[in-house]
Amino acid sequence: MEDEVRAQRLLRLNLEPLGYRVITANRAALVMESVEQYMPDLVVLDVRLPDGNGFEVCQELRSISDVPVIFLSAHGQAAERIRGLELGADDYINKPYDPLELAARIEAVLRRSQGRAPALARIFRCGPLYIDMEQRLVLLDGVEIHLSRTEYRLLEYLALNAGRTLVADALLAKVWGPEYVGDYASLHLYISRLRRKLHEDAHQPRLILTKPGIGYMMPSDPR
Repeated sequence: MEDEVRAQRLLRLNLEPLGYRVITANRAALVMESVEQYMPDLVVLDVRLPDGNGFEVCQELRSISDVPVIFLSAHGQAAERIRGLELGADDYINKPYDPLELAARIEAVLRRSQGRAPALARIFRCGPLYIDMEQRLVLLDGVEIHLSRTEYRLLEYLALNAGRTLVADALLAKVWGPEYVGDYASLHLYISRLRRKLHEDAHQPRLILTKPGIGYMMPSDPR
């Protein structure tokens, strides 16, 4: 408990001078109560909690809110990171972490969660795919597809650049932020998630194409 209190105090000391209001909760149940009461702009969630684990909290949280979530973990195992992202987390940081890095990650997640599509392109159609960028609505064969905030931003950026091959680092910089350049594992994971939700054949995708050694592209007129 002492370590948890110290960690929470450190978060306050590093984030409040940057203008953030920090609300802490050291139990899984209190996290949900705090989210419902304060409606925060972002949640920093530890994987290990005294009365449960952060994965269960994130899953419950996603049933009521799309608030951005950043996981903290002392283990740093790839399987844990993938699980957190699959549950809808927006980022994952290993402990011990540099407070300046955490602040930068928070700012990056908030930037992309608050971003909007350029005013010129409102409607995009690509075969069975329909995107209304004003309403943030995605339809596949007329059926709505529910995407996380990051999944939507990735799909939107591909759509805005349909017909152009986007290098992996450009996608990471635009969708996640320049500090994420080189994090190809996260990009590959999100591309795979998007393809599954769009019912793509993993071996012969039609909507999100892989350009080996370069990046990805969405065709403007898929065959």
